[in-house]
Amino acid sequence: MSTTSTSHALLESEEQRALREAVGALGRRFGREYFQDVVRRGEHTRELWAEAAKLGFLGVNLPEEYGGGGAGISELSLVLEELGAAGCPLLMLVVSPSICGTVIARFGTEEQRRRWLPGLADGSTILAFGITEPDAGSNSHRITTTARRDGDGWVLNGRKVFVSGVDIADATLIVGRTEDARTGKLKPCLFLVPRDTPGFQYHHIGMELAAPEKQFELVLDEVRLPDDALVGEEDAGLLQLFAGLNPERIMTAAFAIGMGRYAVERAVEYAKVRQVWKEPIGAHQAIAHPLAQSHVELELARLMNTKAAALYDAGDDAGAGEAANMAKYAAGEACVRAVDQAVHTLGGNGLTHEYGLASLITAARVARIAPVSRDMILNYVSHQSLGLPKSY
Repeated sequence: MSTTSTSHALLESEEQRALREAVGALGRRFGREYFQDVVRRGEHTRELWAEAAKLGFLGVNLPEEYGGGGAGISELSLVLEELGAAGCPLLMLVVSPSICGTVIARFGTEEQRRRWLPGLADGSTILAFGITEPDAGSNSHRITTTARRDGDGWVLNGRKVFVSGVDIADATLIVGRTEDARTGKLKPCLFLVPRDTPGFQYHHIGMELAAPEKQFELVLDEVRLPDDALVGEEDAGLLQLFAGLNPERIMTAAFAIGMGRYAVERAVEYAKVRQVWKEPIGAHQAIAHPLAQSHVELELARLMNTKAAALYDAGDDAGAGEAANMAKYAAGEACVRAVDQAVHTLGGNGLTHEYGLASLITAARVARIAPVSRDMILNYVSHQSLGLPKSY
């Protein structure tokens, strides 16, 4: 590849830059104060979600023939990052159009695409995603939610935890396991379960998180589904699952980068005007250097996330898997440090409602923990990238 083509691959297109600008303008129009007010009232960011849908931002990654923008995860991650940088991170962007929309667009039947994708694109439909279980976190091989054939349909039984937005989702994409007739082993499969399906129960999990999206435990008790509830092939297994998990990592990285950018920008604004001695505090290297370091780390994380999204959009699932894990790790670490330094820069003001940073302390930890912990990412890199042996 020539130097020119390589540099172009690292730069955003004119369309992507315009998208950033437009999304940033929308985010600033609502702003952190709106977001915090919604959280305090225990409500959802319905107005922002509807406006983002109206402008075509929610479905930018979905196929044009189903009402989407025809772009990719690269563009959707820009949407989430810029909303986060404006103080309005929308967690359901990670779930609904990214994980669920991608899986349905890639592996769903034509009927499933027509039924679900237009609504995801115009914001009228929201989908949740359920994979984590009480005894099966990072180890998806321990998932005990099972699906068995029953006549011309399926029956699901099991439990899920930490499922975002079930209360506002029309359906949940559930990761279950079916028995392979040839080997007798269980393999992962994906099922769309409408919220009002008999036997599908959800219970709110109280969280110390200042976020509009609530977390839920699911109980599936003899949940009967039609044959077309299965998304994709019964025998595809992990291929379909990771088609959704790689975008999830990329979007989580964008979520963290946007949050970190918001924190650093607020701290820089404060450091320019806050004066204790002769010069503003931003003139002191003890304040300036840590903020500069956070800016560097966030930019490096964004660069890796750009690579991950480009690989995924190019159809390189293996390359995208490695890059997405690295991007999510880098972004999570950078976000935690950026928020911590921002709060430290503002001192007591960093803990007030007025500046909107204190609630990010807990939120930033989410980027380290979910959807996969920093430790499991290091396991992945040590095994897959470096070829080191496993301890488990």
